[in-house]
Amino acid sequence: MVAPTERKVVLVTRRTRLEDLVTRYHTLAQARFYIEHLGADLSDYLRENEAYARSLRVTIEVLQAWGRYQIIDRSYLPNFVFAPDDIVVALGQDGLVANTMKYLEGQPLIGLNPEPQRWDGVLLPFEPEQLRGLLPSVSQDSRSTKQITMAEVVLSDGQRLRAVNDLFIGPRTHTSALYELEQGKTKEFQSSSGLIISTGLGSTAWMKSVMTGSMALAKASGMASGQRNYTPMAWDADKLSFAVREPFPSRSSQASLVYGDVAPGRSLKVRSRMPENGVIFSDGIEADFLSFTAGIEATVNVSANKGQLIM
Repeated sequence: MVAPTERKVVLVTRRTRLEDLVTRYHTLAQARFYIEHLGADLSDYLRENEAYARSLRVTIEVLQAWGRYQIIDRSYLPNFVFAPDDIVVALGQDGLVANTMKYLEGQPLIGLNPEPQRWDGVLLPFEPEQLRGLLPSVSQDSRSTKQITMAEVVLSDGQRLRAVNDLFIGPRTHTSALYELEQGKTKEFQSSSGLIISTGLGSTAWMKSVMTGSMALAKASGMASGQRNYTPMAWDADKLSFAVREPFPSRSSQASLVYGDVAPGRSLKVRSRMPENGVIFSDGIEADFLSFTAGIEATVNVSANKGQLIM
């Protein structure tokens, strides 16, 4: 058992927009030419980059004083092995916190906001200067945490993927997704632009957009009366919600099982009928996807693993 003061801190970082541009165009001058050629101003990119660099310096100074630490870029998360007693710190936007959390197994996660004037930071309750005072209590497991419910999909070939916000199951491109959807005793063939399966945290994001648009269309067309606003779920709600995007009823496809909940003992099964281009990805990270082509069955459940966000 590692002593609290010897616990390693893993700092997860991300590249700024400016760094992405320089990587793409090789030099700052080339990146500047590209941006200004489009009539945009590079100064905002520079300010964001400077603010992130400043926050990173402060964070590293704290970690150097702490002791054991390691820094990794977000791109290494899928292959990085966290130790059970690691303390994890994410310096970036909300998306970085979500993307980091789904690779953890209950390790405490601290979200640091590198630029509060720019980012609202729902999942970033702290600033880098506060990290020094946080680490002692977090290392002793005496700091309060917020449990975050996650979704998990398991494929018939054994592959699995978690989501902190949402899972997308559908086509890689703007084509129709063909699949069989099953929940309980209800089963039907569907053609749509894909499914969104949302956690409580994700119910304030993509799912909220889907539901708000659907409800507004129904109201505008006169198909719904007494319309009420969409109510997101709690972050720790022990269930998920799913919605079928743009379901298309035809002679060979139905559209009745288009919205519902996924809860313990009430999983959602999706069987692909797509010969190619079927994918499953989570939290908007399209590059980190599972192939979902004909013959593969996906089972979606509430993950037994809960995210632990330091508050």
